Amino acid sequence: MKVFFWPGLCWLALIVINIAMFPNIVQSRSPVTLLGGGEVSLDDLRAALLQAPVLVAADGGANVALEAGVIPDAVIGDLDSLTETTRRALPPDRVHLIPEQESTDFEKCLTRISAPYILGVGFTGARVDHLLAVWNALVRHPARRCLILGPEDVAFAAPRDLRLDLAPGTRVSLFPMAPLAGRSRGLRWPIDGLELSPGGRIGTSNEALGPVDLGFDSYGMLVILPRSALAAAIAALR
Repeated sequence: MKVFFWPGLCWLALIVINIAMFPNIVQSRSPVTLLGGGEVSLDDLRAALLQAPVLVAADGGANVALEAGVIPDAVIGDLDSLTETTRRALPPDRVHLIPEQESTDFEKCLTRISAPYILGVGFTGARVDHLLAVWNALVRHPARRCLILGPEDVAFAAPRDLRLDLAPGTRVSLFPMAPLAGRSRGLRWPIDGLELSPGGRIGTSNEALGPVDLGFDSYGMLVILPRSALAAAIAALR
């Protein structure tokens, strides 16, 4: 008997397995701001909390939160970056130790937060390896809708289908983290019929002609937009 595997079914199985493997620590009906230990301005943190009022810190992100005068609703990670001052200031029931070293603190948080969406700040600092690990975690956990906000950009792992209400001329970069194909409407350079992959053809600096519709045959695509398109990105994921 022959057994066939369809990419879509494999990804669906992965989503179900991931959700079952990681019990939620934070369950919120409101969007969540996830704060990392990288560079983030007080204005950026305040802007994120206006959009996503529940604050979760990824390990050393708690140090950043306290320096900004904010107590996180939860702290998740292996806790090796918490200062003693921060630890003493945190209510013990808000601190959640995940000691395993198979995942980053970002991934520990991503897989244990249930919310309409997560807005990540403090994850786009100087260390490229940390940023690559963030992109890796995003595409491996597509059921967790998360947007990463940087100084210039907002990035997220695309669902299989999405619509972006963008103004003409908006930059739309598509970076495949796995081999896949897709279709588009509203891009200056359509992706229909193209085989995209991280080691092959990518889609940097495309341009919206207006609202953009995208569809992909599998998960694994990163969408990168100007920061001014944050509201459109949130609407697309919701």
